[in-house]
Amino acid sequence: MPAPIVIAIPKGRILSEAVPLLERAGIVPEPAFADADSRALRFTTGRADIDLIRVRAFDVATFVAYGAAHLGIVGSDVLAEFGYPELYAPVDLGIGHCRLSVAEPAAPAAQDDPRGWSHVRIATKYPRLTAAHFADRGVQAECINLNGAMELAPTLGLAPRIVDLVSSGRTLKENGLVEVEVIAKVSSRLIVNRAAFKTRADIVPLVEAFRRAVEVADAV
Repeated sequence: MPAPIVIAIPKGRILSEAVPLLERAGIVPEPAFADADSRALRFTTGRADIDLIRVRAFDVATFVAYGAAHLGIVGSDVLAEFGYPELYAPVDLGIGHCRLSVAEPAAPAAQDDPRGWSHVRIATKYPRLTAAHFADRGVQAECINLNGAMELAPTLGLAPRIVDLVSSGRTLKENGLVEVEVIAKVSSRLIVNRAAFKTRADIVPLVEAFRRAVEVADAV
């Protein structure tokens, strides 16, 4: 009997949206999986041939790319930032909708026009995406890599602007920032390790199960 298929799921806000999708695909996690207070990282499911791991969003792509997990759920922002050739993304899952945006303090934004920028200093955990976006417009981007508390960068003088994910915009507003430009629309994708997809016959029907789960959700 082959080892269980391992599916990597991101912690945080996507997890609550992922659980109903998993269940529609016939994968029912053990109760502790959805418990935010649980420190466990690997979980069983109602299927003996499938386990789940719960990791940081940016780490999902790495676990799958290097074969430690066979499948995963990850945002299109992470896929674009890392660009792993080992990953195949066959299904847009229709969850985790948000946008990757440039933001800055409200006062300078009132007189600012992104079309006039020639050089920008930006705090972000997306240096590759950010630099590529501005390079396409002939703008030089100096990116300062931060993994959290991005909204503090302008107020503490680290960088006048940030690039980060935005959903409701509440976090920006509470920290005196406003969106000035959208770089990309983001949604979560099912990703598969390419080698596993070719060598494990049990992965193909699982991908189809996720595809059907999305179709059911769209039809509701």
